[in-house]
Amino acid sequence: MRRETAYKLAGRNHDHPVMGAGLIKEREIRFAAFPPNQIDQALQSLRMLKGLVVSVGERPRTLVVRYSVLDFSLEILEEALRDAGFHLDNSLYAKLVRALVYFCEETQRHNLESPERLIKKSNEVYVKVYDQHPHGDHDDTPLELREYK
Repeated sequence: MRRETAYKLAGRNHDHPVMGAGLIKEREIRFAAFPPNQIDQALQSLRMLKGLVVSVGERPRTLVVRYSVLDFSLEILEEALRDAGFHLDNSLYAKLVRALVYFCEETQRHNLESPERLIKKSNEVYVKVYDQHPHGDHDDTPLELREYK
């Protein structure tokens, strides 16, 4: 039985995403000290993207980006900046934070795209399917002809 059929028989609702489920992310992008004036150029470049809110961060050489995880991810944004020639901070701390954020956002996007899992009603689904399909214990012979007298 296909998974979609089982979910449909169990009466599951698959309307994703749930509003207010932490879809809006606010992240900080840190740039290297050299070359200078990267922040201004990156700010102008990122502001052209629809659905992305960009501002200068409180710390030096940082930009704060705000986006929906359904549209963007920090990995996509930073990769685009690297491809455009910008130099990001490569300290150990920045690499660790970056790896954690990449993993969390990828996992959240994957979970939003996958359907709900059956947990408590899985046995009811298989009972319904069993009742709907012909199987070996069904005999079409009338009852009076089955008994030998």
